[in-house]
Amino acid sequence: MAQQLKPHPVFARFYAKVAGPALDKAGITEHRKRLLSGLSGEVIEIGAGNGLNLPHYPGKVTRLLALEPEPRLRAAAERRARTVTVPVEVVDGRAEQLPAEDASFDAAVVCLTLCSVADPHAALGELYRVLRPGGQLRFFEHVRADSPAMRRVQRVVDATVWPLLMGGCHTGRDTQSAITAAGFTLTTVDRFAFPETRLPSPAATHILGTAERGHTGGAV
Repeated sequence: MAQQLKPHPVFARFYAKVAGPALDKAGITEHRKRLLSGLSGEVIEIGAGNGLNLPHYPGKVTRLLALEPEPRLRAAAERRARTVTVPVEVVDGRAEQLPAEDASFDAAVVCLTLCSVADPHAALGELYRVLRPGGQLRFFEHVRADSPAMRRVQRVVDATVWPLLMGGCHTGRDTQSAITAAGFTLTTVDRFAFPETRLPSPAATHILGTAERGHTGGAV
């Protein structure tokens, strides 16, 4: 039986009205543009949220399937999809069970999403499955911190309040290792703090980069 997704309506409102605009003010738009630059063909994005990436997809994208399980955010993404030139289909769906055939996309996008999916390893396995051989994974995620002290903080907040308050988000996932474990070959990785503030945050360490699907099956 498929795992039932727990809705997060309070967080959805918070993200749309507070967190999203705050990230825009901090300069996240430039990272979104870097993430999506040069994409073409058929693309799938998981965790599309309220569609903040949609205006930045290049015109050479011929089809975009955008998955978002949270109803309030999905409705906002659907409204935004009607304002962009790239053909977008916004659908309900879980990252661990993608509604797509094997080898049906040229590229896949994850943006601040793998921190909150129930099973990131299954999600990456699904992305590997739906990508064509040689297809590209684009990722922009906050991840496990570099310092042991902040990693201890991440373990504490992830085991207590953070997922409850932040829509299931976890601050300390080793997403880069999970990407390679799924069978992808990393091609570029930029590691940096975002937003840049004086106060340390358990969600500050980010990676932005690309990985490639090989020509054989993914990891089991």
